[in-house]
Amino acid sequence: QVQFVESGGGLVQPGGSLTLSCEASGTIYALDIISWFRQAPGKEREFVASVHWRLNKKTYRDSVKGRFTIFRDAAKNTVDLEMNNLKPEDTAVYYCNLRDSWGRGTQVTVSS
Repeated sequence: QVQFVESGGGLVQPGGSLTLSCEASGTIYALDIISWFRQAPGKEREFVASVHWRLNKKTYRDSVKGRFTIFRDAAKNTVDLEMNNLKPEDTAVYYCNLRDSWGRGTQVTVSS
């Protein structure tokens, strides 16, 4: 089973940028899809972005298209999430996911 460790969260002003990193241990298979999810206080966890491990096909939720970019590095077993033009509504704990494996998350706070 794959295990994830997320990092890179923090406090940033609106309009700022952060890059989150997800380091995976264990075997990721060619057909796996690694996802980033987020959960804001009092809200359900929601999908943010995903990448197909072999095809490098990327998918985003509508509200982050054009602002967020997901990258995967097969050599390092990492999946990064570059976030630009951050908005207060992006504030959440961000998690990596593959099937039923979840990391502990990293907090992103967007506030002036």
